[in-house]
Amino acid sequence: MTGPSGADGTDTAGIPWEGRQLGGTGFDGDTGAADPALLEAIRNQDTTGERPLLAAIATARWLVPIVATAAETTTAAGTGTTAEKSTEMAAVTLTAPDGQRALPIFSGTDALHQWDPSARPVPVTAARAAQAAVQERCQVLVIDPRSAHERALRPSMLWALAMGREWLPAHEDPFVTDAVTRAVAEEPDVVTCRNEPGEPVGTLRVVLHLRPGLSPKQLEGLVTRLGERIALDGETRARIDGIAFSVRPA
Repeated sequence: MTGPSGADGTDTAGIPWEGRQLGGTGFDGDTGAADPALLEAIRNQDTTGERPLLAAIATARWLVPIVATAAETTTAAGTGTTAEKSTEMAAVTLTAPDGQRALPIFSGTDALHQWDPSARPVPVTAARAAQAAVQERCQVLVIDPRSAHERALRPSMLWALAMGREWLPAHEDPFVTDAVTRAVAEEPDVVTCRNEPGEPVGTLRVVLHLRPGLSPKQLEGLVTRLGERIALDGETRARIDGIAFSVRPA
């Protein structure tokens, strides 16, 4: 019979510790401080644009907060008082006003402790943070919530980080351009089309130049078909935060 972990040189499964090599997390020596260059990129997003921001985010170390939650409770007889019998550590998710689920991530321990002093910081790469968000069914990542530089990363940004690929605005993304071109190719009433940035930020506006004479019903059917074709491909959907069509005469 084996004893407790460490009592006889084995772990809780009875497997000897001797001869094992424990690898580092990749963040050995990390002080928990935020990278000044990352904070500058976040604060300057409005002037430098989103692509430099995402490039800085993709290469940064992030802290995912883990908090203690009650795993099992018991109620005292006679008093009705509920007490925790055990706790477990769990990742935190937030719910935005629009109903979207969000995973908070932090640039450093100062921002994390300002948000929740009891949260335990777990250092991860941007890709691992995004993959955790996907696993938790989150649509967005929120950087340093409750700070002066709080930022929300849209779904297309989250998926790009999770996949380890460069993020591009949808109207500049060759993959999206090809998908729209293929969808339009099946419509003889579309003379030309082009992609533009739309509103709100992150929306792809597809400008369609159509042959004259289409009825409102024909126009509605055409736009519906295009939207459905574009949405059929999951990779294309992941690269577009929203889509709108603008119709103009050829």
